[in-house]
Amino acid sequence: MAFQQQQLPDPRTFPAFGYCDSYFVENHDDDDGIFARAASERERARNVAKIRQKALAEELSLATADEYQEDILDHMEFMEGQTMPDIQSIEIQTEIQWFMRPYLLDFLLEAHHAFQLLPETLHLAVNLLDRYCSKRVVYKRHYQLVGCASLLIAAKYGDRKERVPTIRELKSMCCSLYDDDMFTQMEWHVLQTLNWVIGHPTVTSFLQLALTEVALDPELEHMSWYISELALYHKEFIPALPSVMARSCLALARCILSRQQPRSDDWSARYDHIVVLNLSNHLAHPSQALSRKYASPHLSSVSTTIDLFLKHQAMLAQRVVVQTPVDDMTRMDIDATSANVYLTPQTPQKPGYASAAHGMLTPPITPDKEHLNGTAYSVTQCVAPRAPQCTPTPPPSEMHGHHTSFAMPTQQYMPQPHFHQ
Repeated sequence: MAFQQQQLPDPRTFPAFGYCDSYFVENHDDDDGIFARAASERERARNVAKIRQKALAEELSLATADEYQEDILDHMEFMEGQTMPDIQSIEIQTEIQWFMRPYLLDFLLEAHHAFQLLPETLHLAVNLLDRYCSKRVVYKRHYQLVGCASLLIAAKYGDRKERVPTIRELKSMCCSLYDDDMFTQMEWHVLQTLNWVIGHPTVTSFLQLALTEVALDPELEHMSWYISELALYHKEFIPALPSVMARSCLALARCILSRQQPRSDDWSARYDHIVVLNLSNHLAHPSQALSRKYASPHLSSVSTTIDLFLKHQAMLAQRVVVQTPVDDMTRMDIDATSANVYLTPQTPQKPGYASAAHGMLTPPITPDKEHLNGTAYSVTQCVAPRAPQCTPTPPPSEMHGHHTSFAMPTQQYMPQPHFHQ
């Protein structure tokens, strides 16, 4: 007996049955948006809870700040002297010259801004860099590598984990001049050289304490940041204590913004007049990378404010010169100095290789490729070939004159040939 094959009906001909491609997929109709509104309400409730927790934490912090602030300040002032670099040891470097510093600072500044790291991370990175250079003889081809390692250590120390740059990103910024393991080994060698002492009270840490005593003023805070980062480019401010730099930067920022100076018994009022004058002398010639960074409205456009302030000061100085008799020129020069008339800055230069002072020990040499083989911090390759897309910059011989601009002539994050042989 033959059975006739039964042909099953096509499910597409029965739309009323709600045919689905899979039995395990449920069709949830949400024509009224009930589920979307419920999810939105839950997300809104979580955000409100986070805001309340943050406000409560800030309230508790302010309630206990007055009780512990004096002890915290005393401890920070004690610690700042323990982690200061020795500028005399940096002076005896045979390959590192002071005209290289602005180029490296531009690179670190732009990398710091690109990763949106905390302000104190940049100051800590420069402190680690200077401390390492005061203990080790650094080859110029390793100068940028030491800077990257210092920035990486500083970011891991104080920044959020998701914002810490990766070695791959730093390698890309350096045009692949260094291998991946070179960043790791240099990071390890910096930590070992500094005996794993990383913590350092930075200028921004003291600024934060000083600004808590006054009403919230974002423009004053950003102006203080700008002046403190401007000071990183010049060697004359390396020996200055961060607490002195913070008070001096804050005093100059208040002068530029016409803010009222604090009472004489306040901590922030004890600034150094010589440091303030030296800082004012460098305002007219900042790094172009620094100017671009602080031209953003997010940072109150303080670089534009300084340009307008300097133009106004120049007009006032010209008016004084026209109206002052020739016999009173000597007196006018003295008055101009006390009135913060900004002079043409002289960027510190290092004319040749400075000899070591009598009785001073030469810092040990940074391990190179030949010296690292077979040790715990060996590298496979010391210097990678220069990437062809990196545009060369003027040779070092042209930079020994007055350095009036610190702008990097190459594209962003391109290393300078001064740092590599």
